[in-house]
Amino acid sequence: MSAAAELRAAAQRLRELAEALGDCRGPWYVVNREQRPYPQRIDNIGVPYVVASTTTDPSHPPVMADYIAAMHPGVALALAAWLEFEADLIDRVPGSEYGPRTEQALAVARAIGGEQT
Repeated sequence: MSAAAELRAAAQRLRELAEALGDCRGPWYVVNREQRPYPQRIDNIGVPYVVASTTTDPSHPPVMADYIAAMHPGVALALAAWLEFEADLIDRVPGSEYGPRTEQALAVARAIGGEQT
């Protein structure tokens, strides 16, 4: 698969995943940030849906909940747009598929596809 095709496939996957969430598309926030012991609940802003909850040991800071909230579907859609931009650049600029920008974009695309980078 070409670099541009790989980037477009990852962008499409992100869009499909984000759109499949329907009303739970975000942004998300941590409802009970200071609650001890855990779990902490991550909710969708504007629509009363529980997105996730963490069940980490209460002696650890709530970084898992903060991370989940930060990576809401709006982030996925922004990443998808960036991957599409990079794929379009590859199509327009000969040789651009070999640069560091493309390497970084491919690392993201491959991580979306489940590869470990």
